[in-house]
Amino acid sequence: MNQFKTVALLGLLSALLITISYWIIGGTSGIVMGIILAAVTNLGSWYFSDKIALAAYGAQPVSPSEAPRLYQMVQRLCDRANLPMPAVYIVPTPAANAFATGRDPEHAAVAVTEGIMRILPEDELEAVIAHELSHIYNRDTLTQAVAATIAGAISFLAQMASYGMWFSGGRDRQGGGNPIGLLLTFILAPIAATVIQMGISRTREFAADAGAAKLTGNPRALARALQRLESGARELPIEANPAFEPLLIINPFSGESIFKLFSTHPSTEARIQALLKLEQQISGSRY
Repeated sequence: MNQFKTVALLGLLSALLITISYWIIGGTSGIVMGIILAAVTNLGSWYFSDKIALAAYGAQPVSPSEAPRLYQMVQRLCDRANLPMPAVYIVPTPAANAFATGRDPEHAAVAVTEGIMRILPEDELEAVIAHELSHIYNRDTLTQAVAATIAGAISFLAQMASYGMWFSGGRDRQGGGNPIGLLLTFILAPIAATVIQMGISRTREFAADAGAAKLTGNPRALARALQRLESGARELPIEANPAFEPLLIINPFSGESIFKLFSTHPSTEARIQALLKLEQQISGSRY
């Protein structure tokens, strides 16, 4: 069900991009341009998703000799999950967070911040890495990168539409786009794109949490890590392009009253409750 929902939401994002192009350019040319832009955006995000996300957070590659503890942990979990070893990166920031990226398990990367390596004990850091490897296993990394790139393209087109309205005085040009469509594009398109992108992200987090719990056999370790990370992220959030926030394991502003609709993640409380329920199921299956 989650996979179907994700595909549907990605299709909706692409359709929104095509519709915006039609409103801005007008006629068949707008539709064709939108289809081309959607295709190029999807292809580009598929091939360059890892490079884009890593650059957004300033992640630096590290070798086994530079981070032996981290490498051994990732390798051990990959062997357990039957995954190829991803590239390993460290983000030079005291903020505590982590993410995974890449178009498939053979071209994946796991990145952790310096801050998360300092504040989490061994079992909790292992649980966080298992969460990120679950995203790789489920190919969520590609899905989230494509969604972020399309949403970014939609926001860019909306900005161009606003410039067009400003310089043309809102007048409809001969053969050009619909001024009402341009107004809707400027106001509503970025909001719609954000809501859809956030919906895609939230559908994948619970699955990655469950995958991490099964991989480590210790759901409570991830629950403790999420609680610790949320507290730290509220005080010191990681800074980067907001389009890539869905990649992070924790968003300190998830589930905040009216802003739940725009949250990149389910509430940490809901994730912890799901993990503790899973712990009971695992414990029950042992007896």
